[in-house]
Amino acid sequence: MNRRRQSREEKGAPKWMVTFSDMMTLILVFFILLFSMSVVDAQKFRAIADSFQDRAVFDFNPSLIPFENPAEDRDVKDDPFEEDIDPFESFIEMDEDDMSEQLDDLLEEVTEYLEENELTEEITASRDDRGVVLVLQEQALFESARAEIITDAEPFLGKVGTLLSTIPNMVKVEGHTDSRPISTAQFPSNWELSGARASSVIRFLIDEQDLEAERFLAVGYGDTRPVAPNTTADNLQQNRRVVLVISDPSYNDNEVY
Repeated sequence: MNRRRQSREEKGAPKWMVTFSDMMTLILVFFILLFSMSVVDAQKFRAIADSFQDRAVFDFNPSLIPFENPAEDRDVKDDPFEEDIDPFESFIEMDEDDMSEQLDDLLEEVTEYLEENELTEEITASRDDRGVVLVLQEQALFESARAEIITDAEPFLGKVGTLLSTIPNMVKVEGHTDSRPISTAQFPSNWELSGARASSVIRFLIDEQDLEAERFLAVGYGDTRPVAPNTTADNLQQNRRVVLVISDPSYNDNEVY
């Protein structure tokens, strides 16, 4: 009886192992197909390896691997820390020709006002690369060694404020003195006097026409930028002045601001 049972037992591997082997073969074929369809670029692979060794990727350096379509693949700034906002880029967008024409019109109106009111000896108006430049002598704005605007100066500054309300341009106001030293409780030196005078002009313009304070910049140069040698009374008078630069936005020079 036992001998008959032993003869009937099947020889070889179990049936489940055959199924398992078939499954493993199919998986192997599948991965072979995937590998055959992929293309390995040896040059790019080497560049990637070198980039990790040099740590260039982590130091904000440009990628060592060129993009096939850089404009489509990424949008990267040249400088990752570059500021997007510039304090003097708040001009209203408009055509440069239109802006230049507005500055020309402003200069014409100021010139006519000065001629009609016989102020050409105390105030001059001109146009250069920076924009419209108004030069006001000390006697047109202030008493000697003072920074409070005199009553006679208010009509002209009011006219300037009215014109500025029609355009968005930035305005730089410079205070200048002659070389004679000053030392008072209010103004220990010419630096304080020139800065206070520039600030007084800006404060008047802002209050008169409710202009945006962000459009203005006050600078006190003291006696460091004379227009004439401080050797005669006339030259000293020329150096005591306030300069308004109504900026041309097409002019780009850090020295202006």
